Amino acid sequence: MKAISLSALQMGLWSVWLSGILLIGLSLYATHRLPPLTDLIIKQPKFNDPTAGNPKVTIFSGPRPFTDSVGHMRGLAIRTWLALSPDITVVLFSQDPSVHSFAASFGSRVLVESHVDFTFLGTPFFHSMVARSCAFATDISVFVDSETILLPDFIPTMNYAHKLNHDWLLVASPRNVSYFPFNLDDAGKHWVREDGKRLRIKELQEMLGHSYQWNFCEGRIILAWNHGDLPLHNGVLPPFLYGKGIHDLWVINEALSSGFRFVFDASETISSFYLVDPEHRSDQSVRETNVSDIQHRKWEYVGNSHLGPLYGTSYFHDVISSGMVKLLKCGGQYLFVNRTESFAHPFIYQRSSLRTQGIPNSLLNKKIMACYNEIKSLHGTSLCSLKDQLKLSTPLNLPLSLESLLSVIADKNKTIVLAVAGYSYKDMLMSWVCRLRSLHVTNFVVCALDHDTYQFSVLQGLPVFGDSSAPSNISFDDCHFGTDCFQRVTKVKSRMVLTILKLGYNVLLSDVDVYWFKNPLSLLSSFGPDVLAAQSDEYKETGPINLPRRLNSGFYFAHSDGSTISAMEKVVKHAAISGLSEQPSFYDTLCGEGGSNRISDNRCVEPETNLTIYFLDRNLFPNGAYLGLWEEKNVKATCVKKGCLILHNNWVSGRMKKLERQVMSGLWEYDSSTRMCLQSWHSAGTRRPNRRVSL
Repeated sequence: MKAISLSALQMGLWSVWLSGILLIGLSLYATHRLPPLTDLIIKQPKFNDPTAGNPKVTIFSGPRPFTDSVGHMRGLAIRTWLALSPDITVVLFSQDPSVHSFAASFGSRVLVESHVDFTFLGTPFFHSMVARSCAFATDISVFVDSETILLPDFIPTMNYAHKLNHDWLLVASPRNVSYFPFNLDDAGKHWVREDGKRLRIKELQEMLGHSYQWNFCEGRIILAWNHGDLPLHNGVLPPFLYGKGIHDLWVINEALSSGFRFVFDASETISSFYLVDPEHRSDQSVRETNVSDIQHRKWEYVGNSHLGPLYGTSYFHDVISSGMVKLLKCGGQYLFVNRTESFAHPFIYQRSSLRTQGIPNSLLNKKIMACYNEIKSLHGTSLCSLKDQLKLSTPLNLPLSLESLLSVIADKNKTIVLAVAGYSYKDMLMSWVCRLRSLHVTNFVVCALDHDTYQFSVLQGLPVFGDSSAPSNISFDDCHFGTDCFQRVTKVKSRMVLTILKLGYNVLLSDVDVYWFKNPLSLLSSFGPDVLAAQSDEYKETGPINLPRRLNSGFYFAHSDGSTISAMEKVVKHAAISGLSEQPSFYDTLCGEGGSNRISDNRCVEPETNLTIYFLDRNLFPNGAYLGLWEEKNVKATCVKKGCLILHNNWVSGRMKKLERQVMSGLWEYDSSTRMCLQSWHSAGTRRPNRRVSL
């Protein structure tokens, strides 16, 4: 019995020993089959052009004016960009004179681009900036906050990324520092201390390394991508305000979701930072504001945040923490590491795609392992969910009173251009706005007839206010001339004009179906006080143009004076009890029923207020029926030849017909699919996108 037990024990030991030998052999075989450690470093595919040198890099930004308390930091940051390489060009999206003045000293290396969409306070739209950037001939496009300083390791990272034979999107989070007593010398080549002594880049990096923090919630993420064949993402960029919200995180998430490009985080290989200034930018979160915040433009956060609920409160957390691989530099070599897995990933180009080979941690050398462990710890990186940033106030409100809004918008002559619109005409409103922007007319304001139009206008960066007395049951499709809806809506216009006149501002009321060829304000204001200049609705080519009820209340200019205000009060009172639209009330009140107050073929005088009503020259201000201009083969060319200042798209029944006529004529300035003005594409010299309108 003991002999049998001993034999069984020996057999078991032999089995264990043989199994161990077999496992060791299999392990050695598997290890031999794995790629060498050198394959952990991304292979360098050949350039499409082997003779090409370093890539041409264009850095885009939308700086605030250089006249505020941190303008010097913006200037320093941009100088650091230019010092990186002679192959770098900077494009600044701005309309501010101080930005133009700053750029002028750098010649062709710093350009100022104003042909993008801006809010009425001068903040550029990110989606418009990205679209405009496509017009610039460059190998790599980079979007950087104007206060972010870049150090020289930015260039090797760009050069390395440029060698990837695959379209990519690079992401990097700058560090923030609370104290930065250094500057560039006058030549822009060397860093110096406060005492004027030079400072080596390595010293600067080491000094900053003890105090910095990363924060992905600050809205300052660096985005860079190569100009390849694939788009950044699928879909259309929302109308984000640049520097005011979550546009960068949105782009990262959409790029990862689409899978078009290789997306990686290069925060470790790009030394970048910005100075924390609590007074200047203390809070990037969305919050309630008041009128006193207008100079800081914090109200724009509210409009930008409206897109937040589409993504949820923790939408972006996984994007930053686990959705991207990390680019490291270890021993002078670059390595991509996945943060959430125990593997390093060399990405190898193969048949227009990137494939990965995972290498267990046990096979990484100590140096690479140290880098890997360092990045897993994310030393101090703040991964935020934006929970607080996406809290909305309901409803979406622009915290500016009408008086405050007018004080910001009015031109030097205290003149306002007023448009009144409902949601069914939102695209025509934007086409009108885009046209005014292209003519550099900025003193316009929008009266929203409904809440949807109000929110839409805020998101588009328009100066907008609501009218609490506006009719609530406005039809979407059945609110054209002659309908009961039209009659109720038009009476809002005269009430709003009267309100603004009483606040001390001159008013040009323009319907949104009026196309402006040139800015008519100079001519209209020249008529002087006590004169109301209005468009004639007469369609006959000869004879008087001020016949009964031929005053068009969709385009007129009114001075803020006693006679005009008194006359407008009479018009509003008459319209309030009329069963018709406000247009007959204008004529019957000012020119008299049947034209009893006419004093010539183009004038009337209201006897009680002594206000003169001047009917504008139809060759300069034609209505929709005059000379059949809308039926011309080339409406625009015909009107330009005649010297038209404006052309009214009236004398047509129905919203659909009105929209179709204007779009088909080529007098359309807005692409509703991208929410951008088409003038940006004109200026870019690129292919104009198809006109799109929500018919």
